[in-house]
Amino acid sequence: MAEVGGGSVDAVAAVRRIDDDLPVEVVDLLTWLRVERGRSPNTLAAYRNDLRAYVAWLDDRSLTIATVSEPDLNDYVAHLRDEGKAGSSIKRSLVAVRGLHRFLAEENEGRPDPSALLEMPKVAKGLPKALTEAEVGRLLDAVVGDDPLARRDRAILEVLYGTGLRISELVGLSLADVDLDAGLLRAFGKGAKERIVPVGRFATRSLVAWLDAGGRPLLEPDQWARRDDAEALFLNTRGGRLSRQGAWIVVRRVGDRVGLGSRLTPHVLRHSCATHMLEHGADIRTVQELLGHASISTTQVYTLVSTQRLLSVYRSAHPRATVR
Repeated sequence: MAEVGGGSVDAVAAVRRIDDDLPVEVVDLLTWLRVERGRSPNTLAAYRNDLRAYVAWLDDRSLTIATVSEPDLNDYVAHLRDEGKAGSSIKRSLVAVRGLHRFLAEENEGRPDPSALLEMPKVAKGLPKALTEAEVGRLLDAVVGDDPLARRDRAILEVLYGTGLRISELVGLSLADVDLDAGLLRAFGKGAKERIVPVGRFATRSLVAWLDAGGRPLLEPDQWARRDDAEALFLNTRGGRLSRQGAWIVVRRVGDRVGLGSRLTPHVLRHSCATHMLEHGADIRTVQELLGHASISTTQVYTLVSTQRLLSVYRSAHPRATVR
């Protein structure tokens, strides 16, 4: 692993200020994840929370990160189960714990890694719940009006469904990331990985309307609070860069309008984009690249969705598909 010292001094100092209540070993890991690996603030926050809970558990048992053993870690897994944690939550916690001990073992040659043989809990893969194409159509048609907020909200929904972007990628878009003449945008995914994503006709049309004189310019403040706000593709009503929460609220508000309620989240639109593309014959590798999945196995879950939907339609429509 690369040394922590290879990163920005300011970034290192920032991490240390935030985490001065944590053991130095945890701070070093978080610093390395941020500076050397470019992990997102959300990933760092998840590691921080999981490791803070782990350290508290160690303290309660008069253990330390340096003295914990493999049996102790098995006890920690049992503790998480006793707390009623879901398998996915336990697995996420153990990823952070294993990451910490692996980091320390590799940074300090000869230091044992008590988590090396720790078994991760098996988590059943839930199938993503995509909307039907008719439901997506009702959702996209539900944004009416020509005022700046209507133009913005329509563009947000069209881009989320049309490109399969994550909500963090959407709100991270800047004006320079969009080339409407070429029908392309540049997204920065997990780990700040850059990819080029095509923008379809409907999404392009909605973005043109949003960037036109009657859209984004009317939300621009007289004086920008930050340079990042001035560069943002999507703005809030105060003229700042739209946040994840703000975009999430836009999606939920329109979803409530057409009766989708809690079924609809920004990620459901991403699921729907992938599922509908595969149903219309897209190659799975193309969908993988579009969504920015590091592993093809992540994308393959959408083929299961398409197969299940095919079986469901067949069983309901074919007169001899089921026993009556």
